[in-house]
Amino acid sequence: MANHDKTKPNIVFVLTDDQGYWALGCNGNSEIITPNIDKLAEEGARFENFYCVSPVCSPARASLLTGRIPSQHGVHDWIREGNTGPGAIEYLQGLRGYTDDLVDAGYQCALSGKWHLGDSINPQKGFSYWYTHQMGGGNYYNAPMIKNGELINEEGYVTDAITDNALYFMEKMNEKEEPFYLSVHYTAPHSPWLNGNHPEELTGLYKDCKFESCPREELHPWAVFSTAHDAVTKEHVAHPEECIKGYYAAVTGVDRGVGRIMEQLRVLGIDDNTVVIYTADNGFNCGHHGIWGKGNGTFPMNMYDTSIRVPMIIWHPDRIKAKTVIDHMLSAYDVRPTLLDYIGVPVSDGPTLPGSSFLDILLGKEEEKDSDCMVVVFDEYGPVRMIRTEIDKYVCRYPYGPDEYYDLIHDPEEKNNLIGYEKCQDRIFELKRQMELWFEKYVDPTKDGRVERVTGNGQLVMAGKNASQYTVYEPINCQYQVKA
Repeated sequence: MANHDKTKPNIVFVLTDDQGYWALGCNGNSEIITPNIDKLAEEGARFENFYCVSPVCSPARASLLTGRIPSQHGVHDWIREGNTGPGAIEYLQGLRGYTDDLVDAGYQCALSGKWHLGDSINPQKGFSYWYTHQMGGGNYYNAPMIKNGELINEEGYVTDAITDNALYFMEKMNEKEEPFYLSVHYTAPHSPWLNGNHPEELTGLYKDCKFESCPREELHPWAVFSTAHDAVTKEHVAHPEECIKGYYAAVTGVDRGVGRIMEQLRVLGIDDNTVVIYTADNGFNCGHHGIWGKGNGTFPMNMYDTSIRVPMIIWHPDRIKAKTVIDHMLSAYDVRPTLLDYIGVPVSDGPTLPGSSFLDILLGKEEEKDSDCMVVVFDEYGPVRMIRTEIDKYVCRYPYGPDEYYDLIHDPEEKNNLIGYEKCQDRIFELKRQMELWFEKYVDPTKDGRVERVTGNGQLVMAGKNASQYTVYEPINCQYQVKA
């Protein structure tokens, strides 16, 4: 039985893994093939300045779900241990997510795809339908998944399997009277990209592509070669075009899944009463800045826009005007209050959250931006914090640096670090003051990322006062590529 309550539309939330803003046709990439996602943007709202909360998957996903920054929820790096087995850890235990609020409002909730927030076997945060990845990533064939509470290896292409289960959940939930929320969390386009990880019908689409949409830059002096994670490998450096081909093929595989999801909505007759949201957990560099990876593609971790800026599209023809383009600076910590505001549900723990609803902006009810009002977004990755305005960016690495300051008007690609320029010191001081006041307002002192020894190689146990061992983060075990 389809849900016809217009005040509580169904919600489909598509989340990709490691997809930069630049990796979509509708965002200006003429080489990548994404017709279904481009159509969503054409018929809905596309955001040009949307940012993740942390440039690595688990903290970014925890922030999307809870509306909290890492120094509030305590997930500071990607979850390396505690995903399955007797040592499984529920990293967000005791914290509410927007799915908890949706369940209280009468929604059924389903997850198909990546979880990567600990204890992957047991459904959490109000989800009653649960098909998920055992860890956070891996091969696209024989992927380690969890289905009906059992650990399995998915023989087929995992992007298609995630779509298949999403369609199944959609059909089952639509048989009931309650509205539904469906998370479709693809592992794509996360590595690996080589060695037959993507079907020929996808990679073959890029057989003659020149990949002019990706830069060929000299390797960054902080670039990481790591055996612990796949930020940069010698294969990627030696065969960049083959890696980009796999990355683009993975995105096109997601686009194919989005097309099937939209068709299912039409077949079920609920496309007019369903909101579709498309975004990514964090950005990614395919050679941008000389990096293969995201925030932990370098050490110290980076905050380049290519690592923190992500696609965001919201589709709902019943309320959202087609061809809407939003250039306001917004963050993933704004998603929870906005999503709940959209369906008229209060945020249960709103006063403690750093974000705010952008519903009026989405619906075109807000007047033009006030040029005198400086809008900023904030990011953190362990002891690295950032404040980004519409004109510049300051990155602080506690306690010793190196820090960065970029004039984004004259240097939008962040090539020239002005941190030591005398004429910039007053501006840097003001940005640091503003950043520290903001974090001081929201940080939980027991989970403060500034005092966590985050390496980019993964989190092993709970952080802060709940840590069960001294070494909370996987130690650095990598080789650095340094410019001659």
